[in-house]
Amino acid sequence: MGLCFILGVGQAQTVTVKKQNETVKNETIEVFATTLDGRKEDIQQAFNRYLKEVGKVKLFSSPTTITEPVISGTSFSKGIVYAGTQAGDKSSTVWMGINPAEWEAKDVTYATRELQKMVYQFGVKFYRDQAQKQIDETQQALDAVIKQQQRMLNQSKDLTIKLSNNEQEKIQLEKSLENNNLENAALKIRIENNKKAQDSLLNVNAQIKKVLEANQEKQRKIN
Repeated sequence: MGLCFILGVGQAQTVTVKKQNETVKNETIEVFATTLDGRKEDIQQAFNRYLKEVGKVKLFSSPTTITEPVISGTSFSKGIVYAGTQAGDKSSTVWMGINPAEWEAKDVTYATRELQKMVYQFGVKFYRDQAQKQIDETQQALDAVIKQQQRMLNQSKDLTIKLSNNEQEKIQLEKSLENNNLENAALKIRIENNKKAQDSLLNVNAQIKKVLEANQEKQRKIN
């Protein structure tokens, strides 16, 4: 039985956050975005889970809206956070931002600064989770190989014992065969000797019969 594993070793990822403009409700707002390498499905699923921790999420709106957000531990009853993704073949860009007009003026600077951090933190978390997934898969592959090695070691011990028993049995069989050959030769000699003895006795028998017949004839002639 063989085991085959394809193991990939990737370089460390770097998360970079940039500003870009997005259109929300026919208004252009400045948002924070980061582009992440990976399958778009993985990035989208991870981003959706991340957004659910921020507040009440409407995932199927375009863009995604988050009301009653909690930003870096601070809750806001007023204000909406907007988020979205732009999927590519090998990478996707995720972004988060606010429309300052929808927020209390005193909260805009804090929310903006912390959202930039949150986009960065998501990127770091995504890459770390992906790395952990690879670690888990690699560990599973290693565990499977170690388990297979142990099975092979146990099988080797079992086969060695069986070989030893087989060799002992072979020695006994060879010894039995040798004894059988000797006995076979001895029996053939005894049979030959027996045949010669029978032939000799047959001659003696014939001679004795002649003597007996002669004596009987001699007896008949007495008168």
